Amino acid sequence: MTPLKIFTDIKAPVELLTWFQEQIQPHQLILPTQPGASVLAEAPVDPLMAEADIILGQPRTEGVLASSKASWLQVSSAGFTRYDTPEFRLAAQSRGLTVTNSSGVYDQACAEHVFAFMLAQARLLPQSLGSHFPNGRAEWMALRNGCRSLHGQSVLIAGYGAIAAKLVKMLAPFDMKITAMRRTARGDEGIRVIPPEALLSELPAADHVINILPENAESRGLFGTAHFAAMKPGAIFYNIGRGTTVDQTALANALQSGKPAAAWLDVTDPEPLPEGHPLRELPNCFITPHIAGGHHDELHTVFRHFLDNLERYLAGKPLNNRVM
Repeated sequence: MTPLKIFTDIKAPVELLTWFQEQIQPHQLILPTQPGASVLAEAPVDPLMAEADIILGQPRTEGVLASSKASWLQVSSAGFTRYDTPEFRLAAQSRGLTVTNSSGVYDQACAEHVFAFMLAQARLLPQSLGSHFPNGRAEWMALRNGCRSLHGQSVLIAGYGAIAAKLVKMLAPFDMKITAMRRTARGDEGIRVIPPEALLSELPAADHVINILPENAESRGLFGTAHFAAMKPGAIFYNIGRGTTVDQTALANALQSGKPAAAWLDVTDPEPLPEGHPLRELPNCFITPHIAGGHHDELHTVFRHFLDNLERYLAGKPLNNRVM
């Protein structure tokens, strides 16, 4: 077997890169002069990438398409927005470039993050953790009576993929009514699936609306004034997809009107939101800084995910998390 050249722009500790190099032997590891800042950050085009047979990371699209030897790109994040364009898809198809992402690295952590959001909202944790009201006071009674159970409530998930599948399993003990929006139903989801055109009409029935949509031409700005107005009083909105899929001005206005009653966001546009942004000023909007997929030893998991796929690639088997 002729050794392959594997290029990665992932910024990682020297000891981890050394381990990775040992794992891919006899294949050669090529490193750029300037790696990306994180597994989410687009890296500069490096001329060494032109030598690669396989690319791992967040390379610029022009760099990938200029690398004529490359036959497989594995994106180091679950999102692959910059590659999800008609132009790149056509170019990848015409030259036989396979593209995979790393959704298998982040699905469990992202699902747990949403689940944590849901429980924190149901049990009023942000309000309760800062409370010093004594037992029996009106404020204490309001907190106690305001807590809810997730059991039997309804959930509408926009974007059914690996994260949603993990979340559905986590919610199973709560006997919730779960519906998911998916562009094309496969039939193996195990829950009710609706097409995108039915989303607006389904919103009034949902207690929890969870947005896990990636950014593309169809999803950009999808959640806007009409969608928030359609939600029932008391409904909660969550976003761990992409910030660009939400009209944030419309969301801020809707939160002030009480529909939705609260929003929990791990993604915004831009990231981070500037100080003074309306969403930062609202007491019913809770924001974490795009950490839903984060977990201990994350980079090690990213590399292991790639190694699993490399084994499949060399054996001629279907690759995991293929998106093109």
